[in-house]
Amino acid sequence: MTIKKAIVKIHLWLGLTSGLVVFIVSITGCLYAFQAELQELTQPFRRVDKQDLPLLPPSELEAIAINELPGKKIHSAIYEKGGDRAAVVSFYDFDPLYYYLVYINPYDGRVLKVKNMSHDFFYQVLQGHFYLWLPATIGQPVVATSTLVFVIMLITGLVLWWPKKNKAKQRFTIKWSAKWRRKNYDLHNVLGFYTTWIALILALTGLVWGFEWFANSVYQLAGGDKILYEEQSSFKVSDDVVEKPLDKLWIKLKNENPNVDILEVHFPTSDTTSLAVTINPDRKTYWKADYRFFDQYTLEEIPSNQIYGKFSEASAADKLIRMNYDIHTGALLGLPGKILAFFASLICASLPVTGFCIWYGRKYKKTEKRKSTLPVTQQSQKVETAEINN
Repeated sequence: MTIKKAIVKIHLWLGLTSGLVVFIVSITGCLYAFQAELQELTQPFRRVDKQDLPLLPPSELEAIAINELPGKKIHSAIYEKGGDRAAVVSFYDFDPLYYYLVYINPYDGRVLKVKNMSHDFFYQVLQGHFYLWLPATIGQPVVATSTLVFVIMLITGLVLWWPKKNKAKQRFTIKWSAKWRRKNYDLHNVLGFYTTWIALILALTGLVWGFEWFANSVYQLAGGDKILYEEQSSFKVSDDVVEKPLDKLWIKLKNENPNVDILEVHFPTSDTTSLAVTINPDRKTYWKADYRFFDQYTLEEIPSNQIYGKFSEASAADKLIRMNYDIHTGALLGLPGKILAFFASLICASLPVTGFCIWYGRKYKKTEKRKSTLPVTQQSQKVETAEINN
């Protein structure tokens, strides 16, 4: 067997085994591309009338939200710049799994919407993208492994696409006047080639979440020397109690950062955890955000040796990992980047379909060819037997 034939076999069988997963991950990624813009257009409860009044502090939002969802585990409160945005209090837990968002008017405390995210369309799209709607312990490794297989397929596909000198032109164009088999073949090869580079970026950024070893390898190769992730509960606290510390911290950070788009405060999960705060200067991306931690009693800032700390202290390797989500979604380049990610995902979803049609078409063609080589009498006997059986 020649090297090219071996690559054809590898490409074929990897495609047949991972095609369905690649299709689901790609089509859900395509659907999720403009979720932020679509939700802004279709969910009026996200906005409020701007008023010349002070905003309610986190402790009051907490009390209002808990009254709506008693017994649920509160996670954080989000304030957005502009004065015309609802405050959002989130509730989240793994066991039992639930995720709720409570939209509150930050001026008068009126509850605008209690949203069960398990009924949200885009949340379910994301669950399919990450886990195939399976339990995370099952779906996540399946998606990660299939994504790794997809990277190999992109590379082998590029090798198979590479044209000979006398066939270079046909590798770059689709012959729309040809029969459907040829058009399907061209769609698979030509579109696959043009989207390979973007698809590789999408797949590799996906692998950063899929495999811890891959994320660590990328970070260390980029020169990183910090901890990728650190648990909030690992911080120690003192015994000097002050009244409503989270409110005091919120006021302090709000005054220090008047122009940030998002200020998110995380409620402590126990009396031994820190206060975690996210300060994001740009609501459309995430990589420039500051992630800071404070003693929940003294409000003294706690140093952190993870990549998600202060942006001003982030190294080039830290910034590369921080950018991963915004690169993956195309948000790093704004609306043009999202459009690019949308069409790249759509083409990636088409590749398993056109690839399967190529394989099935060739298999069917070989079967027809074998039938045509049989003697006429044998063919007639087969037809008669089929008619009798029917």
